[in-house]
Formats: sequence, C-alpha cells, structure tokens
Amino acid sequence: MQADLSITALILEASIVVQLVMLLLLFFSVAGWAMIFQRRKAIETALQDAYKFEERFWSGVDLARLFQEISARAHNSRGMELLFYAGFKEFARLRNNKDIQRQHILDASYRAMRVAHSREMDKLESNLSLLATIGSISPYVGLFGTVWGIMNAFIGLGSVQQATLAMVAPGIAEALIATAMGLFAAIPAVIAYNRFTNRVEKVDNQYLNFMDEFLAILQRQALNVKAAETRNPAAQEGTV
Repeated sequence: MQADLSITALILEASIVVQLVMLLLLFFSVAGWAMIFQRRKAIETALQDAYKFEERFWSGVDLARLFQEISARAHNSRGMELLFYAGFKEFARLRNNKDIQRQHILDASYRAMRVAHSREMDKLESNLSLLATIGSISPYVGLFGTVWGIMNAFIGLGSVQQATLAMVAPGIAEALIATAMGLFAAIPAVIAYNRFTNRVEKVDNQYLNFMDEFLAILQRQALNVKAAETRNPAAQEGTV
C-alpha cells in the first residue's frame, strides 16, 4: 500500500521533535505577521502626522497660538507635534528669566526636544528587533527539524534488510517541510524589517531636521527678546 505523502499527513505522522519545530515555526510566522501589520500602521501614521504638522507649522501660524492649541490636548500629542511642544514649553518657561543666558535657554529647549525625540523613536522601533530575530533564527530552527527528521529516516533504514526509496521518502519529505516553514516565517520578517528600518530612518531624519529648524526659529525669538530688553531695561516679564 502506497504511503500518503500529502502535506497534512506528513505533518501528522512526523516525529514529536519535528512537530514541535513546526509548531514553533508556525508561532514565529503568526507573530511575525502580527508585528508587520502593527508596525506598518504605526510607522505610516507617524509619517502622515509629521507631514500634517509640518504643513501647519510652516503655514505662518503664530507659534504661541500653536503651542496653546497643543497644550489643550498635550496628553494625546505624539511625533513631531510632541517635539514642538516639549521644546517651546521649555523655551517659554526660561526666556523671560534675565539670569539665564540665551544659549542656555536654547540648549535647554534642545535637550527637551531630544528627550521627546528619543521616546518617540523608541516607540517606532518597538518590536523591530523581534522581527529581525524571527528573520534570522527561523531558517536555523527549520534546518534543525530537517536534520532531525532525516536522521530518524536513515536510522529507520538501518533496521531493515532491503532499503527502498519508498521507505525513506516520507521521512525526508516531512523533514523538508520544516525547512520550508522556516523560510516562510523568515522571508517576510526580513523584508519587513529592512523596509521598516528604512521608513523609521526617514521619520528620524524628519524629526531631526525639524528640531534644527525649530531651534533656529527659537534663536531668532531669543534675540528679539534680548533686543527688546536692551531698548527697554525696565520691561516687564511677558506671557506666552
């Protein structure tokens, strides 16, 4: 009677070790695809938010007014909007303090933006390392299952007088399924990781460029405050 060589039958009849390997690879594949969809949405949202905020920022809106708008929903702020909020908040808090030098005010504003930037980048890069791990180890896990299955197949041949291809074929076939599952889990993870890394780098560059441009604007505002103080030494502290 000819053995059933369908994929389902081979998986069900595989050894316990090979089945465990296949189950682990199935988990890697499901987890990898879940991360891919989740990271794709998060990164694309970050890019769209950055474009929208830049359009609003460079539209000529008064920065103090923009700051007040964001302050009303500060707990929901994210991305470039949060960088602006952190930097301008620190600038507004210190700029009318005559005991603090202008450069120290700018440095404090930039540090506040750097902290917000680091937190936002940590969010964007979340789970990317897991995608890289799945992409790198899945082929080796599948290869382990293949080696184990082939080893068992040849050990089985040692107990028979006459070996035939029909006897060894099911064992080799079930072992090769583990390799195929390892590649199925690894290839999408590697492709997604490379693409997402590139997209995150693009977002990072947008954030850093905005921080530099915004710092230049704050520097001009600080110069204006200094000039006003020079013209009117008795000027009172203003409000944002």
